[in-house]
Amino acid sequence: MSNAPEFREMPQWLFDLDDARPVQMPTRLPSFLRNHKRDLRDRFALAGAVALQDSDLLELIISRALPRADVSPLVERLLLTFGDYNSVISAPVARLLKVDGMDMEIAQDLKLIEASAHRLARARVMEQPVISSWDAVVDYCHTMLAHSEIEQFHVLYLDRKNRLLADEALARGTVDHVPVYPREVVKRALEVNASALILVHNHPSGDPTPSDADITMTNQIRDAAETMDIKLHDHLIVGKSTELSFRSAGYL
Repeated sequence: MSNAPEFREMPQWLFDLDDARPVQMPTRLPSFLRNHKRDLRDRFALAGAVALQDSDLLELIISRALPRADVSPLVERLLLTFGDYNSVISAPVARLLKVDGMDMEIAQDLKLIEASAHRLARARVMEQPVISSWDAVVDYCHTMLAHSEIEQFHVLYLDRKNRLLADEALARGTVDHVPVYPREVVKRALEVNASALILVHNHPSGDPTPSDADITMTNQIRDAAETMDIKLHDHLIVGKSTELSFRSAGYL
């Protein structure tokens, strides 16, 4: 048996030590960026969101996930992609993640803000007769649907005092069509013991003008509901910046 020492191949990283460079650790933001973020926070604290532009609000939100990064390029890409603050917040996660620089943590922060906005708007219409709080109902529907990229159909189920029992999304469709079945609308009304309905859906095109299919479907639901002594109060179509009431426009 040989007494020669055993030779073991040395790992390559040992030979690279002389050429190794120190790892660049995150450093503090440049002073102008620190001052910029501090200025945004101060303006928000003093005057609220009205003192900030869309880009400012998004910077404040995204900076919480990326405190040591200059997030303004990402904010600019988001606004170029989606158009405005509301559309960014309402964008589907899958589309948000396609924007360079986005990650799941930031996307989830944005969706939490969207969910909070919906919850706050809904709270203003709960336990209130919808007829006397109609503006709050319209605001709630706009918050919920105006920036959706696909058509969604909701039904607001009301009790005998016209208070909101439930808001349920009964169908989701494509960019210009959503399938709705009057039988399912009335069936659910009976399940929750509703006495009245308000139909709500959005037009992603932004134009709330009802189509012939919208009018036909509304009449079918009205007729089916009336056979069960359930009143159809209205049908709201939500556009990007305005809404159309079937009742006010003379369709009901």
